[in-house]
Amino acid sequence: MMIKDFDDAYSNMKYIADGADFPALWAARAERFRENLPPGVTAQLNLSYGEGERHKVDIFGPTKPKGLCVFVHGGYWMAFQKSDWSHLAGGALARGWAVAMPSYSLAPTHSIPDITLEIAGAIGFCADRIDGPIRLSGHSAGGHLVSRMLCQPARLAEDITARIAQVVSISGLHDLRPLLNTAMNDSLGLTVADAHYESPALQIPLSGSKITCWVGDQERPEFVRQSQLLANIWLGLGADTTFQLAKGRHHFDVIDDLCDANSALTKIFAP
Repeated sequence: MMIKDFDDAYSNMKYIADGADFPALWAARAERFRENLPPGVTAQLNLSYGEGERHKVDIFGPTKPKGLCVFVHGGYWMAFQKSDWSHLAGGALARGWAVAMPSYSLAPTHSIPDITLEIAGAIGFCADRIDGPIRLSGHSAGGHLVSRMLCQPARLAEDITARIAQVVSISGLHDLRPLLNTAMNDSLGLTVADAHYESPALQIPLSGSKITCWVGDQERPEFVRQSQLLANIWLGLGADTTFQLAKGRHHFDVIDDLCDANSALTKIFAP
């Protein structure tokens, strides 16, 4: 159906039972996780990957990890921080991977193009510290940011890009042009040119790109469409793409399976 209210189309909280309670629950679960790390896992917290106040990253990992997993949080580029999501490292850690979780600067003080470059810097910083393959995942706006790492021209150094084995965009935003029609753009400050340039679905994927677009079947139709869109377009541009609809999941619980080492989502992110 034709979209008549773009703000409503991209609104999640009011369509989820007790939606307003989720941010506090996430933060509490993350704090408990840091206070009770799994056996054999150590945490390096608040490492500086840049000069900005929010250029910090937490790295959790075993002594000899299989490689590096990076999770980038969502919040429409305007909210949250790395320490709200520590618990989501649990599944990948149990499978032997190191997990990095960066914060980044937020709108309106920083633009989405700025944030994209910050995430590239964070990934580069972590890749220099941890050897092996790299696997990226992000939720919502974070899904956008990790997808951007596969777009031409490359945002990462050639040797780091070559190590990226998989990207998982969870409920990602891949075409930013609809957001020009929302009230949130008063804070995001997207221009038509920026919306085009920052949309993975409008860019050419790097050679050898592999991406899974994962979204809950209980999400707002626009998030399902956005995931189908990137998987479809990039498939036609030579990328290895998968679209996965997660049964019974909405925008706020679609990430929960990252806590479970045996979930299908975690096995894609951290095999």
